[in-house]
Amino acid sequence: MFKNLNPWALGIAGHQSEIIELALTHGFTSMDLDVSGFASRVRLRGMAFARRLIDSARIRIGSFALPFPLDADEEEFQRGIAKLPEYAQVAAEVGCTRCTALLAPASDKRPYHENFEFHRKRLGEICAALQTAGVNLGIGFQAAEYLRKGQPFQFVHDLEALTLLISMVGAPNLGILLDTWELTAAGGSADTISKLSASQVVAVRVANMPADVPLPELSESCRLLPDADNGRIDIVAMLTALAALGFAGPVTPWPSRSVFSTKRREAIVRQTAEALDKVWRAAGLPVERRFATFARA
Repeated sequence: MFKNLNPWALGIAGHQSEIIELALTHGFTSMDLDVSGFASRVRLRGMAFARRLIDSARIRIGSFALPFPLDADEEEFQRGIAKLPEYAQVAAEVGCTRCTALLAPASDKRPYHENFEFHRKRLGEICAALQTAGVNLGIGFQAAEYLRKGQPFQFVHDLEALTLLISMVGAPNLGILLDTWELTAAGGSADTISKLSASQVVAVRVANMPADVPLPELSESCRLLPDADNGRIDIVAMLTALAALGFAGPVTPWPSRSVFSTKRREAIVRQTAEALDKVWRAAGLPVERRFATFARA
């Protein structure tokens, strides 16, 4: 597995060259792709131009986000599905074979069983659109109770229900977006991970949570950096369990943006990298650093 940077998760932005430089300077060997923007550059200037900085820096591409919500209205969904094969193809051409998406944990429109069938069909269509380019879809659940409050219908919000949904879709390129924070919020642990197989896990997100906040009271601001001193989650044990499975995909820090006391990109990426590096080394994982000089034009 390898360290992956998602700029959006950290609340930072910049030109592609700037994000690549930040990633490599601070020990990330991959980054996530803005697939719609990348596809637009391919259409306008060609693949060779669009990928030139990625190739020059020799940086991996970890994953790209599904560019529409799983529960989008039918018109938006059909527009998204129509574009998805193009997005999957351009991503695959730069070595990115992972797409990620999140399930909404509750609904104000559909009861559980109706929503289950709704998502089963949609996920089947999405996976079919991705499969022609060899792209796998990782879907994640959201476990925090505050996301379900005020909603009349509960939906998938733990690993057991998620794996059932995945099995009912039956697509060979559908798996889990595993988030250490969500897994713990749903009552899981490193032992839960050890019962999975590497083929089930598409991508991993890591964040810790405060030990002094009861699980029912968790909020988005409780997503801490992986090495949090007061953290409830044994991130080292979870990384060790993933390594034992043979998981070989991206591991992306995903803290709340509120943990950062600065808005400076350099400081945010450095703090995040140091936190991930601490637990990475403690888990006995190899540390790879690559520095590259590449054209910015």
